Amino acid sequence: MTTALSTAPVHLEAVTKSFGRARVVDEVSLSTGRGVIGLLGPNGAGKTTLLRMLATVLAPDAGSVRLLGLDPSDPAQRTEARRRLGYLPQAPALYPGFTPFDLVDYVAVLKEHTDRDWRRQETRRVLEAVGLTDVMHRRIRRLSGGMRQRVGLAAALVGDPDLLVLDEPATGLDPDQRLRLRSLLTAAPTVVMSTHDVSEVAALCQSVYVMFAGRIRFAGTPAELAALASGRVWEDDAQDPRAVRSWATPTGTYRHLGDPPAGAQVVAPTLDDGYLLLAREAHA
Repeated sequence: MTTALSTAPVHLEAVTKSFGRARVVDEVSLSTGRGVIGLLGPNGAGKTTLLRMLATVLAPDAGSVRLLGLDPSDPAQRTEARRRLGYLPQAPALYPGFTPFDLVDYVAVLKEHTDRDWRRQETRRVLEAVGLTDVMHRRIRRLSGGMRQRVGLAAALVGDPDLLVLDEPATGLDPDQRLRLRSLLTAAPTVVMSTHDVSEVAALCQSVYVMFAGRIRFAGTPAELAALASGRVWEDDAQDPRAVRSWATPTGTYRHLGDPPAGAQVVAPTLDDGYLLLAREAHA
């Protein structure tokens, strides 16, 4: 998964970020291609801090960041990068007295879109894309949590960004809205999104990075992540104490991860299996 620096939408070299004595991102290097890239990992892995650096909200303590061929450490290039990216934070700060229309239009102003007619047309377009046309003039304080999440997403979509940086974008969305989100993201040039939901990675992502304790522990395709558990998954009618992880399935059998005993019914691995084994090894 190497991509030439000149063409990589996102390129990081030995990026490090600490808060006090805690090193939250620890010498992360990666280079993405286009498409939807998933960032998978548990709470506290450093995903949000890494995405904040990609969104130019934070600067790294060490290492280099390149976004769309631009260097955010240079003020002029940072401004240009911000024009060309959209960012959805994990908990978007929305002005409760604004309407969705007001807020998205305000974001367009911050991106230096000076044509008022264009902004009004673009604001309506992105709000329609996320299914908020009927409430675009309602105060944000009166909207549900899922609607507020979609307001934040609409703001990130203003101007058809070349790079979308999304922190848990499906939070609070119902199944129908998640399908709408998938359609939006697959149409974008490059998306880097964090998630706890392995099914979202399987459905959306061409590539995936798995992060534990501030470091990237896996980089590859979803199929390659699942293949980490090849030959190490078996099912039985009873729980097996020899497994490193086991759980009951909806059919009443038990699924086990680890080294299968002789005669075990080995089954095909899933993305969850590969992730769980990787997590076990990372914390061993």
